[in-house]
Amino acid sequence: MASVQKTSSRLLALLSLLQTRRDWSGDDLAERLGITPRTVRRDIDRLRELGYPIQTFKGPAGGYRLDAGSQLPPLLFDDGQAVALALALQAAATSTTIGEDAQRALATVRQVMPSRLRHRIDLLRITAVRPPGTGHAAPVDSRTLVELSDVIHARAELRFDYGRDLAATAERPRRTQPHHLVTWHGHWYLVAWDLDREDWRVFRVDRVRPRTPTGPRFTPREIPGGDVGAFVTSRFRGNDGTRTDWPCQGQVILDLPATVAAPFAQDGIVEALGPDRCRLTLGSWSWTGLAAALGRFDTDIEVVGPPELKDACAQLATRYANAARGTRHPFPR
Repeated sequence: MASVQKTSSRLLALLSLLQTRRDWSGDDLAERLGITPRTVRRDIDRLRELGYPIQTFKGPAGGYRLDAGSQLPPLLFDDGQAVALALALQAAATSTTIGEDAQRALATVRQVMPSRLRHRIDLLRITAVRPPGTGHAAPVDSRTLVELSDVIHARAELRFDYGRDLAATAERPRRTQPHHLVTWHGHWYLVAWDLDREDWRVFRVDRVRPRTPTGPRFTPREIPGGDVGAFVTSRFRGNDGTRTDWPCQGQVILDLPATVAAPFAQDGIVEALGPDRCRLTLGSWSWTGLAAALGRFDTDIEVVGPPELKDACAQLATRYANAARGTRHPFPR
């Protein structure tokens, strides 16, 4: 029995290492785990039998790589990752966009958590409070979001029914070249070139019902002005009382899914860049205020621009570091 437990612990440790970086040599894994390269090879075979798609690659010493597979094998998280995942799902569950799916995912994750982690999660309950004037977001089927993301990535023409009442719409399908999927003020929008009207259009996703099959591939056009955030805000300027003319406006890349960032973006534009990354366009009265607002997302941030925002982030970081040390360093006003 002890031997079985030792092997299981070793397999979990091996899987954890494979998840931390893309490529590992057999010798490095053996050294980290305190076992022989032969035992590493046997353990790799055991993980493959459990459904983990571990590839062998050639090189001076050879090595192993954990790839994505066609099925979802059991996932391994350390305590911090598990708690972070549960909190992200709680935040997403407050959104009407993917709320139901997030709640089901949270229930699944909580069910397999050790009791010590379930207790921590149960003590942390998130309630999202929308800023005044944002109204209520219309529900969007997560399958529609995935389908639209797929056709955008494939650069394929899309036909869809469009209207407030999709069941009663009698209009001919819209024929489009879809370009961007963004969220602003609680609503998801599809930015696309309308083939029949020969112009750019912004469509509410909750009013879109895609038709299949998709059309031919196309070469993407240049978005007017080259900035999807500025283009979308220009289309809604003044329509709902929200500001789109902030004196300081910048763009950043967040290591968060767009569905997680959207409920907390206020009047910012969130553009999905992939399953775990999004672009945020946000404005403020000052560059320092804008830099401070980015901290609420609690994730790695890549500043796209402008330089004033990068300078403000650096200045704010120094101020926070001085505050943590209890020192002061005056900045020019």
